[in-house]
Formats: sequence, C-alpha cells, structure tokens
Amino acid sequence: MHEPTVSRFRNLALAVVVGLLMVSLVALAATWGGRSAEDEAVETPGAADGVRQTAPATTGDEDVDADQDPTSAASTATADATTEPTEDLRATAAEIVADLSLTEKAGQVIVAAHDGPVAPVDLVVGEHLGGVIVMDQDLSTDQLSDLNRTLTEAADAAGRTWPVFLGVDQEGGLVERAKGDLTRFPAFMSQGAADDTDLTRRASAASGAELRGVGFTVVFAPAADVTTGPGEPTIGSRSVGSDPEQVARHATAAGQGYLDSGILPVVKHFPGHGSVPADSHLELPVQTRTMEELRTSDLVPFVAAVEAGLPAVMVAHIQVQALGSQLPSSLEPLVVEGILRGDLGFDGLVVTDALNMAAVADRYGPGQASVEVLRAGADVVLMPTDPLTARDAIVAAVSDGTLDEDRLDDAVARQITALLQTDDGGDVDPLEPGGAAEVSQEVSAAAITIVQGPCSGPLIDGGVVPMGDPLAVQRLEHAAESAGVPVGTGTTVELLRPGQPSRGAQIAVALETPYLLGGSGAPVRIALFGDTPGAVAALVDVLTGEATAPGRLPVPVDGVERAGC
Repeated sequence: MHEPTVSRFRNLALAVVVGLLMVSLVALAATWGGRSAEDEAVETPGAADGVRQTAPATTGDEDVDADQDPTSAASTATADATTEPTEDLRATAAEIVADLSLTEKAGQVIVAAHDGPVAPVDLVVGEHLGGVIVMDQDLSTDQLSDLNRTLTEAADAAGRTWPVFLGVDQEGGLVERAKGDLTRFPAFMSQGAADDTDLTRRASAASGAELRGVGFTVVFAPAADVTTGPGEPTIGSRSVGSDPEQVARHATAAGQGYLDSGILPVVKHFPGHGSVPADSHLELPVQTRTMEELRTSDLVPFVAAVEAGLPAVMVAHIQVQALGSQLPSSLEPLVVEGILRGDLGFDGLVVTDALNMAAVADRYGPGQASVEVLRAGADVVLMPTDPLTARDAIVAAVSDGTLDEDRLDDAVARQITALLQTDDGGDVDPLEPGGAAEVSQEVSAAAITIVQGPCSGPLIDGGVVPMGDPLAVQRLEHAAESAGVPVGTGTTVELLRPGQPSRGAQIAVALETPYLLGGSGAPVRIALFGDTPGAVAALVDVLTGEATAPGRLPVPVDGVERAGC
C-alpha cells in the first residue's frame, strides 16, 4: 500500500497558512462572533417554489424539567449553550491520564469497529482501548444490552473509573445500526420539513434515552451537513435540508436533546459532506468551494454547534482545495487546528470519521493514519483497520518523538472529560426499547408534505392498493388495516425510493429524499421522509383525511406544484 508521509516542513506550512486564514477570516469575525444560528435567516438561492423559508426563531426560554418524559413534555425550543466542563472535571481527567502507561494512553484514543454479539473484553479491557462502535445491525435488543453491559462491568472490575466509549451510528432513516426492538426514527430531513426545533430536541432526547437504556454512551449524530441536492451521493436525507441556518438550528437542537438523555452526541461531518460529489467510503472527495463559500454554507451549522457548546465533532475525510492541501481533512492540521479549533474556537472532543474508509485506507496504513490524525489535532481514532497495529504505532511515534506525548495526553483527557461530563449531565431517564414510538410518529406527522394534489380531505377512494418498495408496502398494508381501510381495492399508492422506477400509481409517495416527486406523473405527490411504522401510520391518517400534511420541503425540488400546503 502506498503511504504518503507528511512533510517535515508541515509545521512551517501550518503556521504560514493559518496566518493567511486568520487574515481572511477577520473580516467575518463580526458575522461569526457571538451570533447564534437563530440570529438571522438566510434564504436559499433559487428556492422560490421549492424550499420553505426560514421561520422566526423560538425564544428558547422554556426550562427542561429534570424528570421529563421526552415523548410528551416540551423541552427548550433551541439548543442553548451547554455547560463547559468544570475545572474539577478537567482535573479528574488529568489525574486519570497521569496514572496511565504510554501503552494504555495509546489504546484509550482508539475506538474499534465491532460486529457480533460477543463482547470484545480482551480487546477493550485487556488491550485498554477506549471502546467500540457497534456495527452489527442484526443484534437483538437483548444482545446489544448484554454486549454493552459486559464491557462496562469488565472495565469497572479492571479499575476503569470513567465510562467506556460505547458508540453507535443512529441518525434515523437510512443510518440506524441499533435495531432490535428500539424505536425507528424517520430520516433527519423530516426535522427540516417539520421545522420545529422543540420537536427535534424531544425526538433526539427520546432516541438517546432508548440508546442509553441498552448501555450506549455515545451516538454518532446529528449530521450537520448542508445538502446541495440529488447530485451529492453521501448525505441526502441524512441532512436537515439545503438552508444552512435551518440545518444549524436543528443540528444544535438535536445535539442538545441527546445531551438531555445523558448520551454524548458527535456532530458530523466537519467541514461538511453535503456539497462534495463523491463518497468518502469509496474515494477521497475534493471540496472545491472557496473559504468564503464554505463560511456562508457548509460551516454555518458547525459554527452554531460550537457556539451552543456541543461537546464533540467528527472530522470527515475530505480534501479542502482552498487550503492548498492534498490531505484528507481528518489528517490536515489546517482543518482541525486551523479552522475547527482556531477559527471556530472549538475546545471539545474531535473524533475522526472511520479510518477504514477508502478515502484514508487506500492511502495510509492503520499505523500511519492513526499517528497523523493525532498530530493533526484529533482526539479519537475511529475504526482503524487494525486497532492493535494502530495502538503500537502510536506508542512507537511517541517513543521516537514523531508524536508529542503531551498531544496524546491532551487527546485522552478530552475523551475522558467528555464521557464523564455527559454521563453526569442527563436530565431524561433511560427509556425501554420502543418507548419513543409516540414521538417518532409525531415527527413524521409534522413532516409529511403534499407537493401536488388536494391539501385536505380524503385522498383515497374505497381503500388502498399499495405498490413499490416491498417492506414499505407491507407496513402500509398493516397500518391501513389497523385504521379500518380496505387493502387491495381503491386508490393505487406507490411507495418510492431513489432510483426506483414508477409504475404510474394515482398517489406517489417518496420515502427518503423528495427529488423523485418532480418526475412523477401522479396527480397526488407526497414526501414522507421515512418508512418507519410511525411514518406509514401518519401517511394513512393523511390519505384518509383524518389529518392534514403540515410539512414543507426543506430542499428545492424541480417539477412539483408547491413546497407544501
């Protein structure tokens, strides 16, 4: 494998380019400095008939009840600034780090991928890794709970006095690794269509409460990426939408909701994956926007997240052309130390995107990649292709002076501080699996959008004939029967995913992104943003006229009658 090295003149180059960046950014200090995501609305160019305009911000004056049920009680409407770690907490983390050996510290920064129901105690406790990210989507709820409990108890027995990093990708929609009996949530784009930050926060708190109930301590969400539309292959419905300010409001609200439940959220994918035309799982995407363009688009939600005090940010594997760098941003000090920490002022935990993705793995071995991301300023080395090789390379780099041990100590301390602070900070009790079903359906009921056809009254006549995606068809049949709606006769309803050919039904329903509705010939077209049981139940309510569709498109869609009712 070809393994390019970082030049020994990197530090000099960093100093020069950061200086130039600071000069270019000073003119925008008034724009960024002290401004929250709600301070002003930015209209998306060309959005006349395709995108909801930014709604007035809510006050966020409401208090979160310490014992509130996230599925029923209102929480604050916007993600207010979180509490900075106390000096006592930082001191505790520093004391822990001081007692660790070099090998233990090198292991602590690594979070390994894990598949299967057997807890990797030897790896996490025996080799002193920070923890794991669970990748197996086939585990039952009991298996998830047993795996996390086993690792937690083994670490406790070994004398670990801080939480194990037990993470999961659980954004809703297409990205949900933990399944079993846990509540399924619609795509995050639902929150853009509903545009209710209070609901976003409550939904994330409810999801986080379920995850916490089965033992997870970290959730790799929310996505703060601003999508540029159907031309970007990676983010899609994982994004709130195409309006940077709207994405900012909902990403920060979601992050605060997770914190309400006592789980550590990781805001992703800095500096923004929604405007690059390539998938970093498969290749190294190149961001061609200028710094000026990034500051007014992709970076806006991350500025808001930092100002709101959210504790962790994931850095993506994207080459930022404006910096004159050939490196993935996760390995580039100009991105991590220069922009994220220097310009945005972020002092929290920096997590890499998965190092087994082709954007990094095709160019670097696990050892070199792990050392370079730490040198660039990251604190958590996520999913190296060989965790122990990565650990040993970090030890060797400290031993030979390639990596400053103080930099490693700082990374370990940041991780431990974030885990301790989040563990002590939740206001919402854990929920049993399935306990968030009501709020999940509430999200879909608020997001469902009719872009063509009547806005009220029954949309079906004599029953429904579901067509299209098999799983969604099965769910629609079940929901219709539960509502007393005849199935197999009446109005044809086609449930569509991107790339799926239309069969010419009377009603077209987009299950993920809404773009395909523009090319549909159906007289009634609906954006649902999910295929969860709650989403399909909300669809039945609209089809029968029992409910209206209050949502509005959060992205431009050509070829539709309107953005919503």
